Amino acid sequence: MNILVINCGSSSLKYQLINMENEGVLAKGLVERIGIEGSRVKHETIGKEEVIIEEPMSDHRKALELVLDALINPNYGAIKSMDEIGAVGHRVVHGGESFASSVIIDDRVMEAINDCIDLAPLHNPPNIMGIEACQELMPKTPMVAVFDTAFHQTIPASNYIYPLPYELYEKYGIRKYGFHGTSHKYVSLKAAEMLGKDIKDLNIITCHLGNGASVCAVQGGKSIDTSMGFTPLEGLAMGTRSGNVDPAIIPFVMEKEGLSLDEVNNLLNKKSGVLGISGVSSDFRDIEEAMEEGNERAKLALEVFTNKVKKYIGAYAALMCNVDALVFTAGIGENSISIREQICEGLECIDIKIDKELNKVRGKETIVSKDLTSTAILVIPTNEELMIARDTLELVQK
Repeated sequence: MNILVINCGSSSLKYQLINMENEGVLAKGLVERIGIEGSRVKHETIGKEEVIIEEPMSDHRKALELVLDALINPNYGAIKSMDEIGAVGHRVVHGGESFASSVIIDDRVMEAINDCIDLAPLHNPPNIMGIEACQELMPKTPMVAVFDTAFHQTIPASNYIYPLPYELYEKYGIRKYGFHGTSHKYVSLKAAEMLGKDIKDLNIITCHLGNGASVCAVQGGKSIDTSMGFTPLEGLAMGTRSGNVDPAIIPFVMEKEGLSLDEVNNLLNKKSGVLGISGVSSDFRDIEEAMEEGNERAKLALEVFTNKVKKYIGAYAALMCNVDALVFTAGIGENSISIREQICEGLECIDIKIDKELNKVRGKETIVSKDLTSTAILVIPTNEELMIARDTLELVQK
């Protein structure tokens, strides 16, 4: 069966068509500037040259029309007809407390996704638009929703409840939800496979380190805590997000700088993190380059980032009593040799020892730990699209 994986943003759409017999990608692409002048589709069928289709797209329905046309195009398509698409898997950012796993989409599911708009106002509306557009264009094809938050629904209440008046949780659902769940699930399963062990017997710490970053404690295959919280702002210092700060700083800065709620929210989400500290960039490659040139603020930004990751690893090691595997994934985790090394430095006390020679690798599945007696340290490129496709296939086959 071929599964089409859709990931809709407010003005963009990523997609992959995956053959589930061998889990190979048949085609992939990106739609940019939906509803904006200069919209285009960048489409690639594996084994053929990439094509760029420039055409006005007023909405996600038109964007998906162009995607489906590209997939069946006789010159650069991957399939002969739409009948070769067995199901569609949709990435949905927020499922709230309603969904602890992926689900086949029906009216009840759509209503629940709509109910979560308050929790993810920037993400759930475009996710909904993508689903509705697919339903119109492919009315007989099964649709599955795969939620970023679902993997973390196994977190116990003692780890997800905030020390605020309990009524705020009851009235508004204010609690830790966690994000990057599809990635954490994929790499933890892959780690167990690489180690030749049953995931139910493993304590794994997964580090999804990109411009947005989170750490997750996975015990027996289940998330028991994660660094992101009610929103993706909590936790680590990130590219532009502050991560954890003293909450009293917010009203203090608002008063001193004369900022509105929207302005302080923008400051915390888009002007902070390593960008805010370094003053250089939100791109860790730029910051590493600036540090090598002697920029002290760039050096400080990287130290803050790696120290925050290190603290979460230590906390989760204490939470699970021991760690069988530490996984690095996403853009920074997969590709930054020096950042992986800095994070592991000083963690020898909890048996995390990185091998500097084995660690000289980028974007490749491998084990980089010092020896077989210490905690296994793995580099695993994440594959959220494949995880979405697997969940979709499993539900459709049922």
